[in-house]
Amino acid sequence: MSHLCVETDLKGLKLFRRGKVRDVYELGDQLLMIATDRISAFDVVLPTPIPMKGAVLTQLSRFWFRMIEDIVPNHLITTEVAHFPEAARTYGDLLQLRSMLTVKAEIFPIECVVRGYITGSGWKEYRESGAVCGITLSKGLRECDRLPEPIFTPATKEETGHDQNISFEQMAAIIGQKQSEQLRDLTLGIYRRAAQYALEKGIILADAKFEFGLHNSRIIVCDEVLTPDASRFWPLSEYKPGGPQPSFDKQFVRDYLEQIHFNKRPPGPDLPPEVAQATSDKYLEAYRLLTGSSLI
Repeated sequence: MSHLCVETDLKGLKLFRRGKVRDVYELGDQLLMIATDRISAFDVVLPTPIPMKGAVLTQLSRFWFRMIEDIVPNHLITTEVAHFPEAARTYGDLLQLRSMLTVKAEIFPIECVVRGYITGSGWKEYRESGAVCGITLSKGLRECDRLPEPIFTPATKEETGHDQNISFEQMAAIIGQKQSEQLRDLTLGIYRRAAQYALEKGIILADAKFEFGLHNSRIIVCDEVLTPDASRFWPLSEYKPGGPQPSFDKQFVRDYLEQIHFNKRPPGPDLPPEVAQATSDKYLEAYRLLTGSSLI
């Protein structure tokens, strides 16, 4: 079992980027991506780690990469620590289950979001304007209703705060029409396959976001894919449109923070052990249901 990992300090390796959840190290023309057990809620990183969270994010991404590799290639070289460069293998115990060696891609400055159900920021935008990212939707939709067809709703990538929803036309103005069309079609293609698979496992894939990049002049999918951090997973057996749904992600954390009237500004509060464990259990359950195997 992978032990807790809150923050890494891999001496001898060059830190490339430290995100809300991931620590990324540069190894020449490759990257070492480490999914820690950090968790953020309302864009605030909390001090309490979620056991096994990083392992779930990494191993579930690995599972999906294999399933969609005929749709789009990905940045993954290996998740086997034994095959990492020698400088990284020194930290094998820490890296086990939660790390991947990847190619270094030129990342598009766009979050590629697909929505099969109306929820989250899309629901808020729909209530205000009847549209999401410039796409007009039919009247009378309830929160969490399934959409007739999945919609592509891109967003800007923001270093701090929330990503900002934009229209397809705005996206095309940033990265060009042809590449925008390619990313849209890839996003929708991945979602349709994954959503159908998840449904067969008793899980609704409500929406998902993807990060794409260019490597050797071809488009690849990067970062994590179809994890509880990058998607909304709902249990099919409990699905009831007209309000929020139970989910396989940070629900326990968000509920607790709302309960204590957290002001949604740093620093975040410590989480009670039972909230952290319940959240961990949800991540692990999502992994088990989707892959048919257990991480612990």
